[in-house]
Amino acid sequence: MSAAVPPAVDPAVAEEMAREAAAWCALHGLVVGDRADPRSATVPGVGLVHAPFALLPAHLPESFWRQACELAPIFNELVDRVSLDGKFLQDSLSKTRQVDDFTSRLLEIHRKMMEINKEENIRLGLHRSDYMLDSETSSLLQIELNTISASFSGLGPLVSELHRTLINQHGHLLSLEPKRVPGNAASSKFAEALARAWAEFNVDSAIVLMIVQLEERNMKTLSQVEAEGQVLPDGSLLVDGKKVAVVYYRAGYTPNDYPSEAEWSARLLIEQSSAVKCPSISYHLVGTKKIQQELAKPNVLERFLENKEDIAKLRKCFAGLWSLDDEGIIKTAIEKPELFVLKPQREGGGNNIYGLDLRETLTRLQKEGGNALAAYILMQRIFPKASHSYLVRGGICHEGLAISELGIYGAYLRNKDKVVINDQSGYLMRTKVSSSDEGGVAAGFAVLDSLYLTDK
Repeated sequence: MSAAVPPAVDPAVAEEMAREAAAWCALHGLVVGDRADPRSATVPGVGLVHAPFALLPAHLPESFWRQACELAPIFNELVDRVSLDGKFLQDSLSKTRQVDDFTSRLLEIHRKMMEINKEENIRLGLHRSDYMLDSETSSLLQIELNTISASFSGLGPLVSELHRTLINQHGHLLSLEPKRVPGNAASSKFAEALARAWAEFNVDSAIVLMIVQLEERNMKTLSQVEAEGQVLPDGSLLVDGKKVAVVYYRAGYTPNDYPSEAEWSARLLIEQSSAVKCPSISYHLVGTKKIQQELAKPNVLERFLENKEDIAKLRKCFAGLWSLDDEGIIKTAIEKPELFVLKPQREGGGNNIYGLDLRETLTRLQKEGGNALAAYILMQRIFPKASHSYLVRGGICHEGLAISELGIYGAYLRNKDKVVINDQSGYLMRTKVSSSDEGGVAAGFAVLDSLYLTDK
């Protein structure tokens, strides 16, 4: 991300700052479960370590920050509009479903909702749009749009606070000003959106249900919902005897979250109910890579949005995106694999294919024939400028060249024709060593970061 070069830090000062920062993390809850401790996921409060973090914030010209923030409410509205066009979603993903069982199962639930003309009066989206600053074109380009389980809204604001604290203490050595680290209200904004959705549901005794992955302890898994849940004739979702107002998915975005038919039954059960889903099955499908690529085609945005200025702003941030029914682009990608990324329909980091692996995969898929290529899209590779950074993981400070990725959160809530919320809702910065292709923090590729806004 960095277009301006952060100040050099004396290694001894960096080590001292890293120790201070790790202590601050423990005191302020900037912590995650420790995979090395077998009790971490089973005993609350046991086995916690500081979340991996960058010692100092990544530099970004303020003009790009403002551009990214302006895009958030436009993308929120776009997701809602596209989600209402069931035929567009089904048609766009028709080839993908033939070769990708996970997408096929999601589409099947969506088709069943279309058949019964299921209406979602209250629609809640908590999204995150990810960008990188391309050094070749000096353009802010979108990497992807996440419509399910947009992660780190809880920890991101703490990193901004940590960086302001460190700059307050050491700013005289670094020539940095704490006021240039923008405020980050992601956790409170997302909590407010969930609370407002609960209020719109308007049943005081109803609950907000969080769907989590197996090793987590804070709410229900999909299999527990299948065992304990039912939909009443009036559409109410009951889980463990309690009426559910809002279902928030922190799971359900990867095939690993559906190890048996029970999980798929639970997803269908929730979708059939009158509970507010975050996301609904249609919002989930809008976030697929294939839909991202379809929306980037000429004249497709005009199908969903009327405002020409908004459409132009979206187009400006679109990177090159291609479906693999274009033989010319496949040939180019095989010849110059370093200029592309091959993306499957998967979330969660660690899934994209680069370089020689990309060439081999495309060559193999071409030989296989059929619809095998439909499981992927090709994307222009973005080349951000690397800058010198200190990355802290497990109490150890690593020095090296790093690149960053900016995620802008968006919250959208609509009840019938009334738009209750449509806001930019904070941000997430992730920084990784420049030699790493992947960017997931939980997957072990990146660290959490914040922003330092510069004039240019």
